[in-house]
Amino acid sequence: MSEKFAAITSFIRKHYNKPDGFIPLHEPRFVANERKYVMDAIDSTFVSSVGEYVNRFESIMCAYTGAAHAVAVVNGTAALHISLLLAGVQSNDLVITQPLSFIATCNAISYIGAAPLFIDIDKKTLGLSAGALKTFLENETTIRNGICFHTQSGKRIAACVPMHTFGHPVEIDVIADLCKEFNIVLIEDAAESIGSFYKGKHTGKYGCLGAFSFNGNKTITCGGGGAIITDDEALAKKAKHLTTQAKVPHAWEFNHDMIGYNYRLPNLNAALACAQMEQLTAFVENKRATAQAYQQFFETMDVEFIKEPENSHSNYWLNAVLFKDKHERDEFLKFSNDTGVMTRPVWTLMNKLPMFANCITQPITNAIEVENRLVNLPSSVK
Repeated sequence: MSEKFAAITSFIRKHYNKPDGFIPLHEPRFVANERKYVMDAIDSTFVSSVGEYVNRFESIMCAYTGAAHAVAVVNGTAALHISLLLAGVQSNDLVITQPLSFIATCNAISYIGAAPLFIDIDKKTLGLSAGALKTFLENETTIRNGICFHTQSGKRIAACVPMHTFGHPVEIDVIADLCKEFNIVLIEDAAESIGSFYKGKHTGKYGCLGAFSFNGNKTITCGGGGAIITDDEALAKKAKHLTTQAKVPHAWEFNHDMIGYNYRLPNLNAALACAQMEQLTAFVENKRATAQAYQQFFETMDVEFIKEPENSHSNYWLNAVLFKDKHERDEFLKFSNDTGVMTRPVWTLMNKLPMFANCITQPITNAIEVENRLVNLPSSVK
């Protein structure tokens, strides 16, 4: 076993040309205009939520993703929170999502007083299973007056939030069709998938709204940062209003017409984001080359490398493998981290956390298996 683990860590060190020392899971790369743009923002004195770079970043996001509108916010969780509000999710509603997810997805749902409803994942995409969603909707929901209700609890199902796990797109076209059929608003948690495409369309574009993250460990980063994309002009306008404390424009008066949020992205962060977006295509190509190297390496081992799903062009944000069982997974995690190669298991399933233990959970066989077997490997841009 140790020889097998040593071979894996040796390959990682060789790939990153680092024979000794610590290798992180994913670190940012600042190699172009980052310093120039940030210093320009400082010199302008516009360092908060008003400034040239905020507007520029939103325009770049629109151009890259193909969205009509983009609204820059402080982080991906804020993007999800506002998206859910824009979708009309209310307290006591249900929101369909997956149990294998970063906690921000469920936290954002909870901020509104709604509750996640967990559907199993697809083992090929690691995201919400279109097949499991179809089975659930056809057998356990009721449509009354054009509204979808969970039959047993009687609660309204207001939205569906699939996440593109590790940058791998879910079967989002099928999920979108199901949501349309059952009158459920689709919000894509695209936090991890900037630079990922499904059937030629960028993630976040299939839903009513798409939410992105630019945290320090993402493919590109601006320290924190997030964005909402949509083709709906009214929703975009409301998103910008809500994220600027719902302040009514006026030359000097302070008037607010609804509960708002201090969620707008500062100009300093936006400056960094603009510089990073200029390198996104190159970063994704670099990460895809790393994924290809991993895939070729693991073809000779009894360890399954997670490849991009069919019809997808993934950013391979985090590369992942499946060991044969939890015991082997844990042994490798200990070995690799003890030898200075940072690896991580996938997140604890959301339905196992105390805050969400009583949420409605459908059979999640795939999610349980993946939780027990998956390990994320170093995936930084070289």
